[in-house]
Amino acid sequence: MLLRIQLFAGLAERLQTSVLSYSVQKSEITADELKIELSKTYPEAASQITVSFVAVNQEYAPGDYLITEGAEIALIPPVSGGDGQDSVHALSKDGRYCITDQPLSIDEVTSKVLNPNHGATLSFVGTTREMTGDQRTVHLEYEAYIPMALSQLEAIGKDIDSRWPGTLCAISHRIGKVDIMETSVIIAISTGHREDCYEASRYAIEKLKQSVPIWKKEIWDDGSEWKGHQKGPWDPTASL
Repeated sequence: MLLRIQLFAGLAERLQTSVLSYSVQKSEITADELKIELSKTYPEAASQITVSFVAVNQEYAPGDYLITEGAEIALIPPVSGGDGQDSVHALSKDGRYCITDQPLSIDEVTSKVLNPNHGATLSFVGTTREMTGDQRTVHLEYEAYIPMALSQLEAIGKDIDSRWPGTLCAISHRIGKVDIMETSVIIAISTGHREDCYEASRYAIEKLKQSVPIWKKEIWDDGSEWKGHQKGPWDPTASL
């Protein structure tokens, strides 16, 4: 069977393609078997393939998941939220989750969670930092697997509602080039009480960095590097 595998970030750069056509000599293959075969076929990218997760039809697939021809497949390297793409402004059905290459507005995102019965509203704003130790960042570039990123953002909102019932959440993330001091992500939370608001906001950003397929590339004066998950072994399906 012939599989069409979408690639992102440093993995796409290493293999010099964003879509890989890969032939498998059987009618089905598990996610783990696919990674093993790809690592053997592309040894130059084996270290990146090994730590990546397979996504099937925009959901993270367990290692024993059977992949068949026609499935939408993506190989997701460690994430941590692009370039060269048409203008993007993708919204979830309820409008509270957004992936866009346009500048973000704190007021616009926060307005999505305002509620007359909520006494606490908190907006987290992530911006591009110039200096990290002695390393100077010129700008950042973000890339996303947009349909899956949106569904994962919605999943964060549902998870937050189950942990802190009644909480409202809205998240907008920018892709493409983001200059120094510009905003890359806004998370707005509103709850009945401030303790839940602080906790839910922190949970949202940590879960976003863990599981949402958005990648960050740091551009320096003398080079660049894709930045992925940096807190131990990466598992986007693990609980925080």
